[in-house]
Amino acid sequence: MKGLSRSKVLVTGAGGFIGSHLCELCLAEGAAVRAFVHYNSRSDWGMLEDLNKKSLEKIDVMAGDLRDSHSVRKAVQGCEYVFHLGALIGIPYSYSNPEDVVQTNVMGTMNVLQACLEYGVGRMVHTSTSEVYGTARYVPMDEKHPLSPQSPYAASKVGGDKLAESFYRSYGLPVVILRPFNTYGPRQSPRAVIPTIVIQALRGRSIRLGSLDPRRDLTFVKDTARGFLAAASAPKIEGRTIQIGSQQEHSVADLVALVEKILSKELRVIQDPGRRRPESSEVERLFASNENAGILLNWRPKVALKNGLEQTVRWFRKHADQYKSNLYHV
Repeated sequence: MKGLSRSKVLVTGAGGFIGSHLCELCLAEGAAVRAFVHYNSRSDWGMLEDLNKKSLEKIDVMAGDLRDSHSVRKAVQGCEYVFHLGALIGIPYSYSNPEDVVQTNVMGTMNVLQACLEYGVGRMVHTSTSEVYGTARYVPMDEKHPLSPQSPYAASKVGGDKLAESFYRSYGLPVVILRPFNTYGPRQSPRAVIPTIVIQALRGRSIRLGSLDPRRDLTFVKDTARGFLAAASAPKIEGRTIQIGSQQEHSVADLVALVEKILSKELRVIQDPGRRRPESSEVERLFASNENAGILLNWRPKVALKNGLEQTVRWFRKHADQYKSNLYHV
């Protein structure tokens, strides 16, 4: 397949963390970018607002709701590539609002799939998550690992993944399912563990966290965005599920220690029971195999964790006033 240069691309969830970085990368590749963001009356485009003014002026921003098929069809029309990142991603939020999560992540995904089929897109890249696996049964975890969702959010993502797979099998829709493990970096929501640690550490010496034991496979956001770009252009991968990960694992306690070193600051961790997942819902270990990403996408992570964390800390230091460090973000 040809690259994205001079192609019209759509990014759903463009106002989010990964979506905003992907929009930047698509612009750098010479693509014409349409960004689909969740409507609000403030005309707030989320993390797209962090892009420099010249880049933002080049993006065709459309506001709507994934659950509204009309606005999704309007966004998809005329686009050759569709990156579907739009979703409700908060796991704690999914405990208290499962219907909202299912409507957005399952029905919203179906709307995108149907629009892509109707308008004959060249390829749709659908975003999965490592949470669909639940706690690792073996490591490193490959794409054949059993699916065992442990939260309503994870279950909704399994539903979206299987819908995407079914549209390939039933209708021949050229869709690729990209399954990132835990992504981190500048612009990430404070509901995620690394921003939670960094924001609190920048403002004091005490940080409130849930469990310190879960282990995660962490990929810097610019590396993840490169994975999306590769998934759009690599040949003969339609219908495949390909995961993106560093093939390394770190505990929450390890991350605290790394942030301490970067800030040259001793931190006191307060374990807050209110920040823990329900016992049977906690995913204790995620540790990816990235072998297929290397073979099929020619993708490998480039940014080491320490370097990525240093970039992340610098960004959050500059933008610390935007965040409420005293809240548990869900």
